[in-house]
Amino acid sequence: MSSSATSGQSASNAPKKRRFSADSVKKWASSKNWAGNANGPSNLNVPNALTALRLVLVPVFAWLLLAFPADPAMRWWATVVFLLAIATDAVDGRIARKYNLVTNFGKLWDPIADKALTGMAFIGLSILAELPWWITIVILVRELGITALRWAIIKYGVMAANRGGKLKTVTQSVALAMFLPGLQFMPGWWAVIAWIVMIAAFVLTVLTGLDYLREAQNLRRNYLAAHPEEDL
Repeated sequence: MSSSATSGQSASNAPKKRRFSADSVKKWASSKNWAGNANGPSNLNVPNALTALRLVLVPVFAWLLLAFPADPAMRWWATVVFLLAIATDAVDGRIARKYNLVTNFGKLWDPIADKALTGMAFIGLSILAELPWWITIVILVRELGITALRWAIIKYGVMAANRGGKLKTVTQSVALAMFLPGLQFMPGWWAVIAWIVMIAAFVLTVLTGLDYLREAQNLRRNYLAAHPEEDL
């Protein structure tokens, strides 16, 4: 056998190098079921990472608030962590919309992360006897009820936060940010404004909760109208 034939056979038996293109990598990632939506963005993105960060900051915030309630400096640190966590909500939403990174994961877990953070703030303030428990209980029942409703109707569609819900979240955040430093450490005018904003947040929480109930009913009705075979 000639040397040329031998070298040709060796070349044919040599393993072929794989070339990875951007499309092949994207298809591979999709095959791993990393995409949050069909032909949509991956769940592994910056907005969802910020949502996860907000969840991680909840226990940190709780410790700062409850471990040193009589220390004005630590109360301000708790407030700073709360504001930082709240800021991630505005940032992740803006990034998701600008770069088309909206996923069902984000639609569901973004409001849950918000409720975990604000819920801990309400509970913490009530534990410290700085906010009446009845306000905290009504707000938490509404928040947890709407969250449970989102999961219950997921087969009919995703009920994302609407404008009223976002206004409620902003108002709650402002009220809590004013309460967290401790009204006892703040001037009188601060306390007056804090209570006005808190009452507004309470009213918005109840009203938007009723609005979500109506939206959930419409979502179910529209789905069943399009899929009459499932209306059993």
